[in-house]
Amino acid sequence: MGSMKEVKAEDGAAAPPSNGVAAVPTATGGPDNPTRRGRSGSAAVLPLEVGTRVMCRWRDQKPHPVKVIERRKTSSGGPNDYEYYVHYTEFNRRLDEWVKLEQLDLDTVETDVDEKVEDKVTSLKMTRHQKRKIDETHVEHGHEELDAASLREHEEFTKVKNIAKIELGRYEIDTWYFSPFPPEYSDSPKLYFCEFCLNFMKRKEQLQRHMRKCDLKHPPGDEIYRSGTLSMFEVDGKKNKVYGQNLCYLAKLFLDHKTLYYDVDLFLFYVLCECDDRGCHMVGYFSKEKHSEESYNLACILTLPPYQRKGYGKFLIAFSYELSKKEGKVGTPERPLSDLGLLSYRGYWTRVLLDILKKHKGNISIKELSDMTAIKPDDILSTLQTLDLIQYRKGQHVICADPKVLDRHLKAAGRGGLEVDVSKLIWTPYKEQG
Repeated sequence: MGSMKEVKAEDGAAAPPSNGVAAVPTATGGPDNPTRRGRSGSAAVLPLEVGTRVMCRWRDQKPHPVKVIERRKTSSGGPNDYEYYVHYTEFNRRLDEWVKLEQLDLDTVETDVDEKVEDKVTSLKMTRHQKRKIDETHVEHGHEELDAASLREHEEFTKVKNIAKIELGRYEIDTWYFSPFPPEYSDSPKLYFCEFCLNFMKRKEQLQRHMRKCDLKHPPGDEIYRSGTLSMFEVDGKKNKVYGQNLCYLAKLFLDHKTLYYDVDLFLFYVLCECDDRGCHMVGYFSKEKHSEESYNLACILTLPPYQRKGYGKFLIAFSYELSKKEGKVGTPERPLSDLGLLSYRGYWTRVLLDILKKHKGNISIKELSDMTAIKPDDILSTLQTLDLIQYRKGQHVICADPKVLDRHLKAAGRGGLEVDVSKLIWTPYKEQG
């Protein structure tokens, strides 16, 4: 996962963490073409070629298998003076990073490796517990809509993160993925965002000058919800086009599968903030189409890394359904869902549906559950079938709600996160505005 810290230094820069130092190889092939015997017995010629596989010391101080994706010369310019952009083959692409030569164990260099064999060997080396733990936090997901050729093109185009860090408010955040910022920003290792209008700059001094002139203290748009220190703002992409586009640039740094829409006119953005005496600070957001023929009530969702694992993602999902109830419609998230997206939604659907089943006396139909929750009947049916709580008898679906089974499933679904206080929601559906 991306790491973050509170920014205290004036320039916002952070020294890269020490990832451990492996033995520096001795050159045996002459000063201009140093070599080292690799695992396959062949000489490891420096600089390493793109596609080379080798063990790399990671932030946990342990060696992990990587594949070299790209390389670049450092300022000193000798044969050893290259940095390598590597992909950790056990993990999601969000952990790809630039590493120095001394982090690589050149005794383990492999060049011509069959990728299918390599993946099988890597999988066998990990215990089931290790693989499950990695899958939970670093799973590669979100490309179900791409065919093989499109997926290769996507990964080639986005293979190297162009922005390594951002500063947003009081946080410095490591980015996860490539985002197609304008070309003049592509060579910036770090971007500085105004946390209120989301304009971005290449230097800290530019941000400081901007902040002296920016009169926003919250996202542009209407505040439609406030409960305690939490606020939700509705931002119309047509009225606030630059803000919407900048939000998409920012979100793409943390969403591998997101399609970047330059035409934000068709979308509404719901921006969740934590508020204090300095202003309203963005925690996350979701977007939705103003008019969806497929009844989608959510197009994209993101909780920023500093605020993850605090229940905000569940809050955003719940909020999207409260808007659907206000509209008098059933809703469903835009498809296809990523693996982790489906996991989040399945957890929400499970908690909401089973809570009703526990309290309800007598029979209840899927149509009635949908009317009560604004969850699409197909989503209700698939959730209950996954939980083995529904059977097909005499031509119709019958819900089997044993209290002990419901309690077991509810416990497995985990906590529900922050509650949406519907009495604090003041909102008019878009179709009725103006």
